[in-house]
Amino acid sequence: MNIRQRTEMAELEFLSEYACPSSKSRGRIREEEKCPIRTEFARDRDRIIHSKAFRRLKHKTQVFITLDNDHFRTRLTHTLEVAQIARTIAKASRLNEELVEAICLGHDLGHTPFGHAGEKALNKLNPGGFKHYEQSLRVTDVIERDGAGLNLTFEVRDGILNHSGDNEAMTQEGKIVKIADRIAYINHDIDDAIRAGLLKESDLPTEYAEVLGKTHSQRIDSLILSTVNTTVKNGYVSMEKEIEDAMLGMRDFLFERVYNVLAKRDGDAEFIIERLYNYFYNNKDKMPDEYKHLLQQYDLDTVVCDYIACMTDNYSISLFEELFMPKSFFAH
Repeated sequence: MNIRQRTEMAELEFLSEYACPSSKSRGRIREEEKCPIRTEFARDRDRIIHSKAFRRLKHKTQVFITLDNDHFRTRLTHTLEVAQIARTIAKASRLNEELVEAICLGHDLGHTPFGHAGEKALNKLNPGGFKHYEQSLRVTDVIERDGAGLNLTFEVRDGILNHSGDNEAMTQEGKIVKIADRIAYINHDIDDAIRAGLLKESDLPTEYAEVLGKTHSQRIDSLILSTVNTTVKNGYVSMEKEIEDAMLGMRDFLFERVYNVLAKRDGDAEFIIERLYNYFYNNKDKMPDEYKHLLQQYDLDTVVCDYIACMTDNYSISLFEELFMPKSFFAH
């Protein structure tokens, strides 16, 4: 019996009956020989961490578009905060931490430069629409490894695709990621909005602050504890109604006071995305070979979206300047 098999046996003994043990995975798109050390979900986690798309997250906007402030969250730091919150909930609930971590680390791989401003722009431009959670799965299935994809397990792929909106993951671990994502972004966006001068702590609605807590750490503790206690009690991932209502109320407040305000300032980001999209749609030969290769299987709109969505903020700006900013006659 190798190390992986011993770990799989330990999972079956320790994990909750509602958990998804790695030995019960529905498998991969393409069958592979199993690792003698790592479980299937641990392999998925490692593949995501070593992917190019994961590395690029450090230079992608979370909410606040800024190229000269190291303290605002990036898409990478958001991803790590989600993973930490989700792992805490999973461990306390005796659900599969490795599955949760793999989903968390991959859930935003398909996000565009400039955060939701970039996503909104591509959604308007692409006749088939654009959703970052669908693109995250496309990154892992199609784009990584020069078109071969990461060949992740069904459960990780399902969790990535269904972490946002009205979608529901099939596993309890996938449901944890959806809740952890909300806990993370609501609280760190409050923190960043205060740092940016858009909010003061005293601006937060009293009726929600009294339920969740008046500090960043108190709010996160309240939300995690409520999720763990209710999940253990009910046998499925959930949160106390009073706590969940307060969390969603705080999210509505953020839309009114932060997200909608920032959306009015996103014109430059959307303009850059639009110009780049139109340029590469009309000059497909200018795309890198790894994207031109995809044109053998996918339509031009989809592949142009692939290329632009994979860009970082800095790269998209420098490429825009290279393509569209007038060069000085005297430049050498």
